[in-house]
Amino acid sequence: MKKLVILLLFAVLSIHAQDASKMVSFEGKIANRNSDSIVLASGKNFKKTLRLNKRGQFKDAFEIPSDGLFQLFDGSETTMLFLKNGYDLKLTMDAKSFDESIKYEGKGSVENNYLAKKALTDEAFEKDLDFLFTEDETAFQAGLNKKKSDDLAALEQAGVDTSLSQMLTAMIQQESMMLSQFYAQKKIAEKMNGVASPSFNFENHKGGMTKLEDFKGKYVYIDVWATWCAPCRAEIPHLKKIEEKYHNDNIVFVSISVDTQKDHDKWKKFVSEKELGGVQLFADNNWNSDFIKAYGINAIPRFILIGPDGKVIFADAPRPSSATLDSTLKEFFNK
Repeated sequence: MKKLVILLLFAVLSIHAQDASKMVSFEGKIANRNSDSIVLASGKNFKKTLRLNKRGQFKDAFEIPSDGLFQLFDGSETTMLFLKNGYDLKLTMDAKSFDESIKYEGKGSVENNYLAKKALTDEAFEKDLDFLFTEDETAFQAGLNKKKSDDLAALEQAGVDTSLSQMLTAMIQQESMMLSQFYAQKKIAEKMNGVASPSFNFENHKGGMTKLEDFKGKYVYIDVWATWCAPCRAEIPHLKKIEEKYHNDNIVFVSISVDTQKDHDKWKKFVSEKELGGVQLFADNNWNSDFIKAYGINAIPRFILIGPDGKVIFADAPRPSSATLDSTLKEFFNK
């Protein structure tokens, strides 16, 4: 009988051990928390809310659909994690110094401490980008190549999981390519400032066609976007606030969608359901529309500011979420 009990107990423990290998165990403590919970998410496939107690602590175990990168959102800021079933992670963090204070222990800590450190180096590089974009092409490419080689070397030395290494190698290469495209786009934009803007004649969501010339004598702030673009959608609440603030001023807000024709109905529905303001237009040939190509637009969102005389003020204008846009418009309208 005693032997049978021992065997049963061993079987139960084995089942628990097996279950644990199929789950992520995640616990931690967050000082100066921004909310009562944190959210883990990965695209549309996974979302998990972890509740914090009064001490800012959380503990949970859950299964993820596949190994990969996840976003942790604390109600104010985000950080990236790499998770695999079988990981046993412990996080400590002070939300007042979010990125700088992140520290992981346990199985999976090597990968996630590396990601936390990479976030800091990426943030430092972003601060240098404004200067780098003012450099000539040779200096810009040299700075970009150094960032890429430094990132790849740090990744190789980190000793992280092979699948994470492969993901990040691709991301580092893609980042370099996208920044090169953005630099080229920015140089095209600089040449357009102060000259007459190319025109357009696009379908209006409210019916009929709308030309740039229809707004002669007004400032025109243009948002080039698409329904599938997450950064574009993130700007919408900020754009609505700017529209409301300058509703009575001599400015019109125009949004031009570069969705493909097959997503035309999706665009119409999105504009209606989200109650988007301003003038909502649909580009006649998405990325290949003459207006889009004239501005060298190959990444969105993109914002353009045109003066009452039809000349370009900023071919690459500040985003609605930027305080720079509001301060610029205040100068124009003496607010």
